[in-house]
Amino acid sequence: MLFCASQMSAYDFARIEASWQRRWDEARVFEVSDADARAAAADPAGRRTFSCIEMLPYPSGKLHSGHVRNYSIGDAVAHFQRMHGRLVLHPIGWDALGLPAENAAIERGADPRTWTLANIAEMKRQLRRLGISYAWEREIATCDPAYYRWNQWFFLRLLERDLVYRSRRILNWCPRCATVLANEQVEEGRCWRHDDTVVEQREMDQWFVRVTRMAADLDACLDRMPGWPEAVRTMQHHWIGRSEGARIRFPVLEAPAGAAREIEVFTTRLDTIFGATFLVLSPEHPMTRTLSAGTPQEAAVRAYAEAERAAAARDRFGTERGKEGVFTGRHARNPYTGEPVPIWTSGYVLMDYGSGAIMAVPGHDARDFEFATQHDLPVVRVIRPPDDEPPEPPLPWTGNETDVLVASGKWSGMRSPEAIASMAAHAREAGFGEAAVTWRLRDWGISRQRRWGTPIPIVYCAACGTVPVPDDRLPVLLPEGVNLAGIPGAPLAAVPSFVETTCPKCGGPARRETDTMDTFVDSSWYFYRYTDPKNEKAPFDPASAAPWFPIDLYIGGIAHATGHLIYCRFFHKFMRELGLTRGDEPVRNLLTQGMVVSWSTFCPEHRWISPEEIRGGGGDGAPGHCPHCGRELTRTLEKMSKSKNNAPDLDRMIDRYGADTVRMYLLFAAPPESEFLWSETGIEGCARLLGRVHRFQERHGDALRAAGPPRSADGDAGALRRKTHRTIAAVTDDIGRRMLFNTAVARIFELVNALYGFYDREPLSGDEASAAREALVALSGLMVPFTPHLAEEMHSRLGLPGLGVSVRWPVADAALLSVQEVQIVVQVGGKLRARLSVPADADEAAVLGAARGDEKVAAALAGRAVARTVYVPGRLLNIVPQ
Repeated sequence: MLFCASQMSAYDFARIEASWQRRWDEARVFEVSDADARAAAADPAGRRTFSCIEMLPYPSGKLHSGHVRNYSIGDAVAHFQRMHGRLVLHPIGWDALGLPAENAAIERGADPRTWTLANIAEMKRQLRRLGISYAWEREIATCDPAYYRWNQWFFLRLLERDLVYRSRRILNWCPRCATVLANEQVEEGRCWRHDDTVVEQREMDQWFVRVTRMAADLDACLDRMPGWPEAVRTMQHHWIGRSEGARIRFPVLEAPAGAAREIEVFTTRLDTIFGATFLVLSPEHPMTRTLSAGTPQEAAVRAYAEAERAAAARDRFGTERGKEGVFTGRHARNPYTGEPVPIWTSGYVLMDYGSGAIMAVPGHDARDFEFATQHDLPVVRVIRPPDDEPPEPPLPWTGNETDVLVASGKWSGMRSPEAIASMAAHAREAGFGEAAVTWRLRDWGISRQRRWGTPIPIVYCAACGTVPVPDDRLPVLLPEGVNLAGIPGAPLAAVPSFVETTCPKCGGPARRETDTMDTFVDSSWYFYRYTDPKNEKAPFDPASAAPWFPIDLYIGGIAHATGHLIYCRFFHKFMRELGLTRGDEPVRNLLTQGMVVSWSTFCPEHRWISPEEIRGGGGDGAPGHCPHCGRELTRTLEKMSKSKNNAPDLDRMIDRYGADTVRMYLLFAAPPESEFLWSETGIEGCARLLGRVHRFQERHGDALRAAGPPRSADGDAGALRRKTHRTIAAVTDDIGRRMLFNTAVARIFELVNALYGFYDREPLSGDEASAAREALVALSGLMVPFTPHLAEEMHSRLGLPGLGVSVRWPVADAALLSVQEVQIVVQVGGKLRARLSVPADADEAAVLGAARGDEKVAAALAGRAVARTVYVPGRLLNIVPQ
C-alpha cells in the first residue's frame, strides 16, 4: 500500500506534549523516595544515585528562552542518567526574596508576597509546559516562612559560634537600591544590578558573617575540585587571596592620648623594609584622625578623609588615579633601621585589604614610587640583581628571587628568599612582628535595609542589650500588606507592629532588628532542603541528604563565581560543624553555561526598544527608527534579558514551534559553556528535523510496528544499521563524557538524514523495515534528553512497552561500529581553525555539528551567526559567519 502526504497527520506537537506531560504527572515518574535513595546509595555494586541541580531561579515574572538553556542542559543530563539506571534527584525551587520583588511592589502599590507568588505560578506553568523532568513534590520557595525560619535558625547557630557579629564599618551603599551591598556585589565600583549606578561609601552598623575564619579551608579545597571549571577556581583563589608574608609593628613616636601606640602593617616583601621611608594609612583607618589630633595637620587630614570617603571604591583601585595624600603630622620608627618615618594618609591604600596600612618602599614599588615622587619623599635602593648581572636597574625595581639585599644591615648580601625568612625570625624574637598569612577575602556583610528578606532574629532591649530570639519563637515573620512607597531607610522600621516586641530575657519592651538578611543567605543552603522539604524539626535530616551529596552536577552562570559559589561552600563547611553535612565540599561537578545573546536596539532617549515597536528595519536587517522620537536606533548584541527587550517570548516560541523544538535548539546551537546567538533561522532547522521524524514514522508506521529483529549487515540495511550503532556510541560519548549536546544533536540530524537517504520510499519490508525500526527505536531513546515528548510518542507508536523516559539507554553493538574515517579541514571565514576526523559517510550537517564542538571553532564563532557554509565532502568545511 502506498501512502500520500494528504493521508498523514501533521506533527501536532501541542497535543503530543500536553498528553505526555499528563501521563508523566499521573505516573509520578520523576519523583524519588528517601527509601529508594538510601538503597541506591548503598548498592554494593556502586552508588546509583545522581543529583542534578540548576541554580534556582528568581521569580521575576516570566521565563524567556535565555533562561531555558540552563534548565534544558540540566534536564538532558537528568534523563541521560536515569536511562543509565541511576536514581536521579532533579528538583526546582524559587529564590523568592529580594529587591526586585520589593521594587515591583512599591511601583504597583502591591504586597511583594502577592507579586512573588503570582510570578512563581506563571513561571511554574511555563516550566511544566516545557516538560522539564522536575521532582515537583520537592519544590521550595525561600519566601515561605517554613523555609526562612531555618535561615534564622542558622543565624542563631552562627551567633553561638562567634561566626556572626555586629560592627560599624564603611560599607558599599547603592543609592538606587537604597541598601548595603556586599563586596562581591560591587562590580568596578558599580551596583551589580545597576551598571549605571556608582556605589557610595557609608559608615553604618551591620551584621557580618566571619567567612574569613574559613578562608584557609575555602582556598585549600579548590585544588582538590577537578570537577569545577578552572576559570571559577582561579577566580575564587584570587578573591580569597592568600598572601604569605609578615606582620610588622611600627612604634608611633609621641602618640597623642587615646591613640594606638603601634601601627601594624602586613608585607609580602619584608626583604625591602630597610627601604621603607614612610607609612601610608587608608583614610578610613581608625588611626588616621586620632594620630593627627593636636597637630597643625588635623584639619587637613579630616577634610581629606571625608572627601575620600565620598569617593567610589573603584576610583582607588586603578593606577590611573593620582597619588594624592596628606601628612598626618606624626612619625613612626622603622623597627629595623631605628629611623623615624613620616605617617601619611592616601586613598590608594584600601581599608578592605591587609590592615589598611602599608610600609611604603618607593625604591621597589611603582605606586609608592609615584607617591614619593609627587610628595618629595626619600627613595632608597635596598635590593638589586647579583653582582654578576650588571648594570644596576633603574628605580623602582620590583625585583625577583635572585636579588640580593644592599644597605640592609646584617642582611646585606643575602638573597631575598633567605632574607625574608631570617628577618621574620628576628621580628618574632625581638617582639615586634612575626611571619603571617593574610587573605584578600573580607567578612560577609549580610544586613540589608529592605523589607522583602529574612528578618534577622535579634531584639534590642534597654535592660538586656542585644538579645537573640529563642528557637521556639521562630520564625520571626515578615509583616504582610505593608505599603512600602515613600519609606526611606529600612522599611520594616516604619511598621510598629513588627518593631515593637518584648525582650525574650526580661519580658520588658524591646525593639526588633529591622534589617533583613542578604538573599545570598537563602541560596547558600537551599539544595539541602530539596532532600527533606517538609521537615518541621530541622533544616533537613542528614540521613536524607547523604545519598545526594556532594551534588553530582550543579549548573549555573559564572557570574556567581565569587558570590553564591563561595557562600554555599562556606555554609556547607559550617553545617558540617553542626553535624548536618559530610565531606569537604557540597558540589562535585560544576557546569557554567554560556549566555544566550540576541540583537537589541537602543534609543538614547527611550532606551531599549522591542522588535515589535521598531519602525522600519529590525530583525536581522537595519536597526530601524524609534517609534517614540523617530531617531535611528543603534543595534548591538546583548545578553538576552527582558530589560534589554531582546528576549523572544517563550510562550510564543512554544506556540509556534513546540517545547521539544525550543529545547533541542537551545542545546544544539553551541557547546553548553559557550555563548551563542539566538536565531529564528536556527530554531526553524530543529523544527524541520522533528517534523521529518514524525513524517517518517507516520509514513511507515505499520511496517515499523510489524518488523522483526534486524538480521542483515549487508546492503542498504547493513549500512543503516552501522550508522545507527555508530550514532548510539557517539551520542553516548558526547553526553556522558564530553558533555557536548550540540554534537549529539548533530549526530541525531545525521541519522535522520540517513533514514531518509536509505528508505524514503514505500512500502518497507523485510530487512529494510527491520533496519529502519532499529534506527527508530534507537532514536526514540537518544532523543529523550532533547525532545522527550516526541521521543515518548515514537516509543508508543513503535509498540514498545512502558514509558519511553523510563527505558534503558540504547547500547551500541560493537560488531557494527567499525568505520573508515577521513580528515576534514575546518575554516572559519577562510582561516584554518581545526582538522577533524569524521566518519567517511558523514554528511555536511554532521561535520558542521562536530566542528561546532571544537573549542577553537567555537571561539571563532562566539557571538556570531553563520551566514553560509561551503562543504567539499571528505575534504573541507568553510564556515562563513555574518
